[in-house]
Amino acid sequence: MFTDEYFMKMAFQEAQNALDRDEVPIGCIIVSNDRIIARSHNLTEALNDVTAHAEMQAITSAASFLGGKYLQNCTLYVTIEPCVMCAGALTWAQISKVVIGARDERRGYINKGLSLHPKTEVVTGVLEQECSQIVKDFFKSKR
Repeated sequence: MFTDEYFMKMAFQEAQNALDRDEVPIGCIIVSNDRIIARSHNLTEALNDVTAHAEMQAITSAASFLGGKYLQNCTLYVTIEPCVMCAGALTWAQISKVVIGARDERRGYINKGLSLHPKTEVVTGVLEQECSQIVKDFFKSKR
């Protein structure tokens, strides 16, 4: 049986792909019936687009794969807590579950007083140390 840790490792691989492209190293995947149906990482630099967050890319890809705009019975695994924009998109997509590696106390949606769709289950802290450290190291190297 697949675990949240197993799938978060796949999301973390996407964060490493972002790092290799000099993007903020955040990665995510979307899973349906224990199958990865979308994977992405931040592409804001490559696409010169502030909305090209990992979650936004994965939502679009998963909706295309499923042939519909709703992601019911899907789980999104993301290495860093979604921002307000991505949380809004996840709410509209009616995703069933969101698994977060590390919280983003400054820019994440939770401390902004927002919540996702009422039926969305949220799990935090999966591979938290690894997910947090890759972002800290990235920004330390930029300073």
